[in-house]
Amino acid sequence: MDFKSDPYIATLLNCMMWIFYGLPIVHPDSTLIITINGIGLFIESLYISFFFIYSNNKKRKRIILLLALEIIFVAAVVVITLFLFKTTKKRSMFVGILAMVFNIGMYVSPLTVMGMVIRTKSVKYMPFTLSLFSLLNGIVWMTYALLQFDINVLVPNGLGCLAGIAQIILYAYYYKTTNWDEDEKAPAQKVQLSEI
Repeated sequence: MDFKSDPYIATLLNCMMWIFYGLPIVHPDSTLIITINGIGLFIESLYISFFFIYSNNKKRKRIILLLALEIIFVAAVVVITLFLFKTTKKRSMFVGILAMVFNIGMYVSPLTVMGMVIRTKSVKYMPFTLSLFSLLNGIVWMTYALLQFDINVLVPNGLGCLAGIAQIILYAYYYKTTNWDEDEKAPAQKVQLSEI
């Protein structure tokens, strides 16, 4: 399986950070942020479970390592935030900056796949729906941020819109050069060679 789990693991961390950001002890009156990212956390957990089930042992070990690092990191952020920052304004600023960084990371994580697309001139392993919904997600959250005047939500989602547009353009550009039957032909050739 040549699909990469990087965008899904990055999105999982992003959801965890935004859930913490939206809690009343960090950023009051952010129920929408908590609920949407709670749903996102559930969906990303499902995606990562599928990657884990259908991956080889090397990729499984990498997924486990990255998830463990994410959980340790989020736990450290929670402890630091609650013990070092006493007001919601300071907590919002600290967690908001971290959430922005990881939100940007979520949007640029498909760059690992985009590099492969450019090298192979194939979009076979770049899921179009992920790129499309990443763009739509950026647009919706950017609109929300403009209505709420929340710079922590606006900056990463504005950049996310740009990353989503770049992915859609790349997909459109390399779609025609993609050999969709490439993997299906390879086993047949091996069988023919072994029969000789």
